[in-house]
Amino acid sequence: MTDVTGAPADVLHTLFRSDQGGHEQVVLCQDRASGLKAVIAIHSTALGPALGGTRFYPYASEEEAVADALNLSRGMSYKNAMAGLDHGGGKAVIIGDPEKIKTEELLLAYGRFVASLGGRYVTACDVGTYVADMDVVARECRWTTGRSPENGGAGDSSVLTSFGVFQGMRAAAQHVWGDPTLRGRKVGVAGVGKVGHHLVEHLLADGAEVVITDVREDSVRRILDKHGPRVTAVADTEALIRTEGLDIYAPCALGGALNDDSVPALTAKVVCGAANNQLAHPGVEKDLADRGILYAPDYVVNAGGVIQVADELHGFDFDRCKAKAAKIFDTTLAIFARAKADGIPPAAAADRIAEQRMAEARRA
Repeated sequence: MTDVTGAPADVLHTLFRSDQGGHEQVVLCQDRASGLKAVIAIHSTALGPALGGTRFYPYASEEEAVADALNLSRGMSYKNAMAGLDHGGGKAVIIGDPEKIKTEELLLAYGRFVASLGGRYVTACDVGTYVADMDVVARECRWTTGRSPENGGAGDSSVLTSFGVFQGMRAAAQHVWGDPTLRGRKVGVAGVGKVGHHLVEHLLADGAEVVITDVREDSVRRILDKHGPRVTAVADTEALIRTEGLDIYAPCALGGALNDDSVPALTAKVVCGAANNQLAHPGVEKDLADRGILYAPDYVVNAGGVIQVADELHGFDFDRCKAKAAKIFDTTLAIFARAKADGIPPAAAADRIAEQRMAEARRA
């Protein structure tokens, strides 16, 4: 079904849907010479310029890419609000397989599109884009973060992303078991790439037992070669979520990990991971709560990376950023307390707190 413009009706409904706050602006970008097809979505600038990464992914359709940009940009508004940043939410997606079509020419063309927004959107790394890519984009656009230290940036943001997720896990352990340590707990990590492999390091250092899986065999092998018997690998996510004795499940790959099939099969008491948009659809958060599974909202615990790239805009200081990321522990505990007080799932409690901050900014 399409509307009079020819755009899919469900996409336009998402764009203007009032119950999710709507989106301020969506830009479709195309550069035929380089093959660039991209979507830049700005959800909100209530708290300041929209900030969010650039995802480079082989979407099955343009409609799927637009929908992902809309969902991810909305999530960034809530993430930035909960992280206490003076930034709204935005996200960009580049359509295509980065291993096949990513070129310097394409990245420069993308940088020109971001620059044309005049600072309303600040970009950074995401799935399929890296520090080196941001260095190229920055040659055409000064509103670029996640650059290399050699080019005035902060470098790899996955370091603080994983640290923040670890703080969220500690808060969940405090809430469920009364002790903010993962020592002796069995933690399953699905996705051990840019963020997941750092998370594994934190967990092992804290004394956790770790089970991993990843679609990339080389990512699994890297960890097994380094840590040997301290880490166990299973075939896939289906096997991981059914692991006997699992205490915490950490989705650290793509979104939608918590759905109608996976939630009933979960053996873990806590879900806390780095992936964005883990809830496949509204209502999953209640399904988790009904099963007695504590969910640490993804956009709260994975905010370490955006804290880092936001700081880069003002002169990066790693220690300052790590101190801010450490506060994810207190923020997560506050969300659990609010959820208990209001009788709602933690995801709903986090949304309420974020929406309150954005609403107050609009009134100011």
